[in-house]
Amino acid sequence: MDPMAPVLSVRGLSVRFLLPGGRRVAAVSDARFDVAPGECLALIGESGCGKSVLASALLGLLPGNAQTAGSALLGDLDLLTAGERTLARTVRGRLIGLVPQSPAAHLTPVRTVRSQLEETVAALTATRGRAALRAAAEAAAERAAFPADHLDRHPHQLSGGLAQRAATALALVGDAPLLLADEPTTGLDRDLVDRTVDELRRHVDDPRDGRRRALLMITHDLAAAERIADRVAVMYAGRIVELADATAFFGPAGPRHPYSRGLLQALPDRAFTAIPGMPPELGDLPAGCAFAARCDRATDTCAGPPPTGTVACHHPHVPEDVRA
Repeated sequence: MDPMAPVLSVRGLSVRFLLPGGRRVAAVSDARFDVAPGECLALIGESGCGKSVLASALLGLLPGNAQTAGSALLGDLDLLTAGERTLARTVRGRLIGLVPQSPAAHLTPVRTVRSQLEETVAALTATRGRAALRAAAEAAAERAAFPADHLDRHPHQLSGGLAQRAATALALVGDAPLLLADEPTTGLDRDLVDRTVDELRRHVDDPRDGRRRALLMITHDLAAAERIADRVAVMYAGRIVELADATAFFGPAGPRHPYSRGLLQALPDRAFTAIPGMPPELGDLPAGCAFAARCDRATDTCAGPPPTGTVACHHPHVPEDVRA
């Protein structure tokens, strides 16, 4: 694989759910982005905007009433057309490591963390023998800063932060080229959020076996995104409305899409001003810009589809709009 080629290249990814009566819900529409080796892309947006549906599409975990379109290339493999056998045996764990939302629900409740790590090491690596598996499991725990004296505990004996680290350790076992972290900081206090995202960042920054890995972090936590991301993708009503360099996005110039700016201004350490109105229903999206009804820059032009590109807006902010 070309070391400069994207680890993940998504083009025109759309997900529709077919409901009784012929109703369709457009959960994801025409998503386009790349994630490069050594890069963290933070996919941000309010709950219900389609972020986790996109993650499920990449992993082949959508329900039976979902229809997908477009492509999602992981190297030469299109994740959207791959069969379940390929996804189960080749992709999950080996090519994509998943740090799940609500990690405690993904840990086997009747088995210790150690036994789950050893089983995962045996399944995803060539390690064999009791002593070697034990050592590899302990090394995996150490990479995720999971304390060795908690390895023989069961999931119900762990705090939320430790359950998150256990899930992270499991996700790192296969040394996958892409780590997908779906809301990895939900329910954690600020110190644990910072620790968690720093551990994920180390996965990207530490080239193992000469390979650089990539991280796609799905989150509504803008402070976590600012701490870890190289680039930011903003999702609204199923559509990526802005792709931006993280330094510029969180810096003085700020984002260009009005929705993105509204997200930042809603933070307590900024204006602490909520975006007016509510997002549209994904089953009843307008023909034009889905944000227009909530936007103070909207005009009649916004009744038409927004332009394609890095900012899906007819009236984006430009640097000259920023006042000192």
